[in-house]
Amino acid sequence: MNKELLSFFTIFIALFLGALYYTNIIQLPFISSLNYIKSTYHNSIEFVQEQIDKHTFQAEHITTLNEKLQKYENNHLVMQQLASEINDLFKENHSSLKTDPKVELVRTISYENFGNFNRIWLEINDYNSSKIYGLTYRELVAGIIIQHKGKALGLLNRDIKSSYAVYVGKNLAPGIAHGNNAKNLVIEFIPAWFDINKGDEVVTSGLDKIFFKDLKVGRVLSVTSSQGYQNAVIEPYYKANDPNYFHMIRSLK
Repeated sequence: MNKELLSFFTIFIALFLGALYYTNIIQLPFISSLNYIKSTYHNSIEFVQEQIDKHTFQAEHITTLNEKLQKYENNHLVMQQLASEINDLFKENHSSLKTDPKVELVRTISYENFGNFNRIWLEINDYNSSKIYGLTYRELVAGIIIQHKGKALGLLNRDIKSSYAVYVGKNLAPGIAHGNNAKNLVIEFIPAWFDINKGDEVVTSGLDKIFFKDLKVGRVLSVTSSQGYQNAVIEPYYKANDPNYFHMIRSLK
């Protein structure tokens, strides 16, 4: 009797897991519930940590934060002034162009799957699920954000589906960078007439409307030729193993 009961539960669990894996109708509420629990857990941990920090390192912590806040406020004011002057210049020259970039801090909830460190669920409440967004860590490119199963999924640089436009070297050779689920990244479709060398820096071009121009991606390790184009293997700058917070580029202009 015990064996029959054990067999029944084994078959039931296998069927449930199979349905969960292959059926979006079941997956979506399950993922939403898990992400809500994880988000609540992170909020609780951060609250407790903040309370501990307030009582243990309050004076030192407040001083450091005030210094950083002054620095960030100064940089923010400088950027606002520059944006204002550029917009005025566009207006004086009867140009329809304007600059009003929007960047916001986003938090990681968890990895999408255990063992795959290149895909992370992100806590973003309001975003256009039909768009692809740029994901940065400080001034470094970290990956892109896509919609997956109704939620915001971050594809870090090394993911094979993380793809964006870049420039290579001082001559600004155009190419498309993407991951290959390995340590380094790959840049494809670099025109053959550009001179590419080991050590050349790779930055975003901004032509894909995902990233600002000149954000740092990495450096060239090697170059090969194939079917009239050049391909380059690059070492990425972003290598963080503890991806808790990122910045999302919501709009470029």
